[in-house]
Amino acid sequence: MVHVNIFDTTLRDGEQSPGVNLNQLEKLEIARQLEKFGVDIMEAGFPASSQGDFEAVRAIARSIKNSSVTGLARATKSDIDIAWDALKDAAEPRLHVFLATSPIHMKYKLFKTPEEVIQTSVDMVSYAKQRFPHIEWSAEDASRSDLDFLVKIITKVIDAGATVINLPDTVGYATPAEYGYMFRYIRENVPNIHKASLSCHCHDDLGMAVANTLAAIENGVTQVEGTINGIGERAGNASLEEVAVALNIRKDKYPYTTNLVLKEIKRTSDLVSRFTGMIVPGNKAVVGKNAFAHESGIHQDGVLKNTLTYEIITPEMVGIQSNDLVLGKHSGRHAFKDKIETMGFTLSAEKLQEAFTAFKQLTDRKKEVTDEDLFTILTDIQTAVADIKKYELVAFQVHYGSANLPTATVALNTPEGVRVETARTGSGSVEALMNTLEALIKEEIHLTDYKLNSVGQGRDALAEVHVKMTVDGTQVSGRGSAQDVLEASAKAFLNTVNRVLFNTKAVAQAQAELAQA
Repeated sequence: MVHVNIFDTTLRDGEQSPGVNLNQLEKLEIARQLEKFGVDIMEAGFPASSQGDFEAVRAIARSIKNSSVTGLARATKSDIDIAWDALKDAAEPRLHVFLATSPIHMKYKLFKTPEEVIQTSVDMVSYAKQRFPHIEWSAEDASRSDLDFLVKIITKVIDAGATVINLPDTVGYATPAEYGYMFRYIRENVPNIHKASLSCHCHDDLGMAVANTLAAIENGVTQVEGTINGIGERAGNASLEEVAVALNIRKDKYPYTTNLVLKEIKRTSDLVSRFTGMIVPGNKAVVGKNAFAHESGIHQDGVLKNTLTYEIITPEMVGIQSNDLVLGKHSGRHAFKDKIETMGFTLSAEKLQEAFTAFKQLTDRKKEVTDEDLFTILTDIQTAVADIKKYELVAFQVHYGSANLPTATVALNTPEGVRVETARTGSGSVEALMNTLEALIKEEIHLTDYKLNSVGQGRDALAEVHVKMTVDGTQVSGRGSAQDVLEASAKAFLNTVNRVLFNTKAVAQAQAELAQA
């Protein structure tokens, strides 16, 4: 069987989803989970795009040992230099450099002739080869490029040192037949193609990203690029979990292997969904909450008699437990520690104590604590903004009635350690609370999006709030959870502001380190 490498770009292309803003702690947590999931290569970011991205890529490169870490670079020496500084400490550093090859991109975006595009690509691959042992060169908008031009430029960049050739369907335009044929044509016409691996990268603008990816594999691709939950620019990327399960379930049609650990799919999906604030639709293949639900009487009858009648994927295959009822109010610290370890979390002694305290507080208010509840508690604690002066919620109260004007009173501790308090009104309880918080915070704030979800089921379910806003002109997102919707809203608001303070401090520290170096 042919082996296919998995290239995950959740932390780069996925983070380019509108409104997604991950901090370094969240990126590290996702990277560690991707390593457990078994991805061969993870694209940790675009180091030259910002100081924050540089720092995140460098931290991931230093932490991940069982996956190769790569970063994106434009075809410029400065981008390549910055990428090397971020990636040089990785166990297996590699570079992903790209340049557009379609007529429309070359003419209207690059303002370069085809000959100039070839020369730039060759020069930059040669330059990168002086440092990087592995270089992936991407022909941006390959699916709308001239095939003979692709043959010419690919031949030259392989001679220059490229070890992987990626031909992306950048705008999600190709059909499976067209996309598969492109790879077959390249394999048959590039004389030195045996010196490099072929990679595919598909976007989902026409809903064909996974189908195009499978067509590429059938036509000789040995590296697949995609994201968890299919997130990414515009309509997103190919969903890696869908590709992985398709290859596993349809081995009769796809005799290919990967290193992915399928039982890590659900946890990986949940982690990415929670940190990005992009909720997985119920009807999403493989990981949607309805993927294993059967409402039709005929379906239910069939599943009860034999699950294979309507269930081609077992929940256990992707890491969904049939019974996730866990600890109760009488559970001790040892049982709690064992449970969180089985869930894949490794906490310091300090954070373990914090998590156990939060768990005990929840059991006083909630009869049944599930894996989903614990997952929410643990991810909050694992990625909590720490070691900075920040805004802290002291107390709040909201007065609301159908005949009264909603009014919120809030007390905060400021980053300077000063307690402040005020009250504001709004058209509803949440708006009154947000208006009051905004009045107490010195940063300029504009709320752009608010989402409320329940964690699990039942009237005592945890509330989870995701918000997006601009803080002093910086677009950022945050989240908060609590049993009370208003408390969750307040926590999400402050989490978002504190993230900006954390990022500002991290960038300042990085700049100080560079200055000393």
